[in-house]
Amino acid sequence: MAKVSIESLDVSGKRVLVRVDFNVPLLTGPDESKSVSDDTRIRAALPTLDSIVSRGGSAVLLSHLGRPKGIADPELSLEPVAAHLSGLTRTNVSFCPESVGPQTVNAAHQLQPGSILLLENTRFQPGEEANDAELASFWASLSDFFVNDAFGSSHRAHASTEGVARVSSTAAMGLLIQKEIEYLSQLLPQPEQDLKRPFVAIIGGAKVSDKMGMIKSLLSSVDYLLIGGAMAYTFLRAQSIETGDSLVEQDRIDLAAELLQTAQDQIALPSDHVIASEFQNDSPSRVVSQDIPEGFLGLDIGPETIDAYQNRIRSAGTVIWNGPMGVFEMPNFARGTVAMAEALTEATASGALTIVGGGDSVAAITRAGLESQVSHVSTGGGAMLEFLEGKTLPGIATLTDAV
Repeated sequence: MAKVSIESLDVSGKRVLVRVDFNVPLLTGPDESKSVSDDTRIRAALPTLDSIVSRGGSAVLLSHLGRPKGIADPELSLEPVAAHLSGLTRTNVSFCPESVGPQTVNAAHQLQPGSILLLENTRFQPGEEANDAELASFWASLSDFFVNDAFGSSHRAHASTEGVARVSSTAAMGLLIQKEIEYLSQLLPQPEQDLKRPFVAIIGGAKVSDKMGMIKSLLSSVDYLLIGGAMAYTFLRAQSIETGDSLVEQDRIDLAAELLQTAQDQIALPSDHVIASEFQNDSPSRVVSQDIPEGFLGLDIGPETIDAYQNRIRSAGTVIWNGPMGVFEMPNFARGTVAMAEALTEATASGALTIVGGGDSVAAITRAGLESQVSHVSTGGGAMLEFLEGKTLPGIATLTDAV
């Protein structure tokens, strides 16, 4: 990961093509206009953009939004994002309604030092996800340097990430990617690394299959792995515990049993559950220990589990959290997830390294207003998982090596 940094580039009077991750949620107002409802990812890119414009450079921004599948979709236009970015900076931010063509070239060439230009959604181009070489070369031709600051998209070899980096004379890391690597690298097993212990991982979410690679990787270094969310029921079934109508991945039960057998001293599972008969916030709920009866499904971890998990977190030296403990979108089943966020902030205050990653976990801790009270909130979901699995992220690997 020894790559050229944006801080080492002389950007004065230069145009810098920056791949950002502005894949943010939009709200539609009464007048059908759209606005950004969560600007976490936009704010995360501000240090890199400030580094460029404050040193006399200009920035041409590339980003995707949603899944338009190579077809222009007005519902997924980045124009509202440009307006929001303009409000976050003291810089002139303009928007180009296309990402390829003469209008794009003219807009880039007319860009003045200290200004920012956001191009239209890269995924409106069919060659984006196909990593089309011609498309990548066009984007690279718009600037003097390329900077990748979209950690959340760096695990995909797309034209605006891997493709542009491969054909650019200089392709550097942005400050966000540097920060992500700095923090996440501390969680990887390295002989020379003195990890603050105990090392606790909190893993939740719906499916074991989505996070199996990360779980296997973490088991080589964590002291305790606290499992919650719907994925816990697959592990509980592997222990012959009844889970009622809870979500269970039948084809992962044997694998869960194998993991429990080989790492039984590290893995902790919920000992009680908040259950309901329907997947609705107002469905009557109760707490049960061990078996969940037929006709009911687990929607959150119970108070006994919350206490046990919080105690582990509070005494930890390093904590990573990926995935909610229950259906946190429903207030009546959010207690377990909120409790994890609160315990993380307490651990941080006591000197622990705490990292939160994954869309739902980030949304949960942000909703609780505690995101500034942990060490690091990662902007990458899939990218973070693959990084912690030890996989190569093509959008970073292709960047120019530091001398």
